[in-house]
Amino acid sequence: MFTKEEIKQLLKNDILSMILKPGTLLSETTLSERFQLSRTPLRDVLKQLALESYIDIYPKKGNVVSYIDLESVEQMSYLRSAVEKEIMKELSTQFALSDIQKLSEILDRQRAVIDEDHATDQFLILDDQFHQTMFQLVGREFLWQLIQQSNVHYIRYRKLHMLQAGKLMEIWHEHQTMLEYMLNQETSKMDDLVHHHLRKDIHSLEFLRQFADYIKK
Repeated sequence: MFTKEEIKQLLKNDILSMILKPGTLLSETTLSERFQLSRTPLRDVLKQLALESYIDIYPKKGNVVSYIDLESVEQMSYLRSAVEKEIMKELSTQFALSDIQKLSEILDRQRAVIDEDHATDQFLILDDQFHQTMFQLVGREFLWQLIQQSNVHYIRYRKLHMLQAGKLMEIWHEHQTMLEYMLNQETSKMDDLVHHHLRKDIHSLEFLRQFADYIKK
């Protein structure tokens, strides 16, 4: 027997991993059978998921996994870009050897998984670790956690973004360059790099064509 909170978390994980793809219809009957839960508490779960933008509820159509909202993605990327530029500049003035080792070890692991089967999920975890570690090193962990709370569209966008040919290696190289700029205190180059790293491809025609079925019209 699942609790409502457990069901909500399982559905969130399925949506974020895109086991449940954008546009998927969530049948209350099917969900009720899957989780052995009656319709009334199940609807409470679905309403909460709708409030957090994981699904959309339509009066006649039913419960549908939300399409990726690129406007939301752009806003999140703008926020991260603005914050991370300052974090990199601050970190470059106080880099300890142990800090360098932490970031370098993450990048070594990230490079290693690129050549593995089904690399994207593990690469994404390590991508988050790299950026989160920078936030932690300058005492901005609260801001990182705050960013994670409004992330349903952004997480799914990033997963799709990383499926594009050659993208994992490109991201890894950008991470290496970020580390080099911080080590060498090349603050004048950081703004352009972070902007490119976090915001460049959101509205690219290649991305829009490749994943048109997943994107909010």
